[in-house]
Amino acid sequence: MFSANVKVYFYDADPAGIIFYASIFKYVHAVYEDFMRSLSPQRNFFFDREYILPIMHAEADYVRPILVGDELKVDVTVSLLKSSSFELTFRFYRDDQFTAIAKTVHVCALKEKFEKIELPKDFQDQLQLHLS
Repeated sequence: MFSANVKVYFYDADPAGIIFYASIFKYVHAVYEDFMRSLSPQRNFFFDREYILPIMHAEADYVRPILVGDELKVDVTVSLLKSSSFELTFRFYRDDQFTAIAKTVHVCALKEKFEKIELPKDFQDQLQLHLS
């Protein structure tokens, strides 16, 4: 499991001071980037590869209000691993209280042609270490 911390700022909230529903995906993507870099710290994960990992599905469920100023812990796991795609689950916690869950499904594609390909074996092996 990979974990990261995020802080909720006013610009991500609605007038009631609760996180705007779509803002959670900004945090998801920031933590996703940190997770990917942790798998390959010696390279620029997003630019030094022949393949890309676009998101083909995203969803979120909110269990408790997330408020301006909240400091959240985000736990990331690989919840599904297939030959050419994978699903990540992001669990958000305020202190030890579960507040939200988000999921993203990524497909592997050749960068130049945008054609679906199998996940490279070394990358599959790295993801396997985080499979829940």
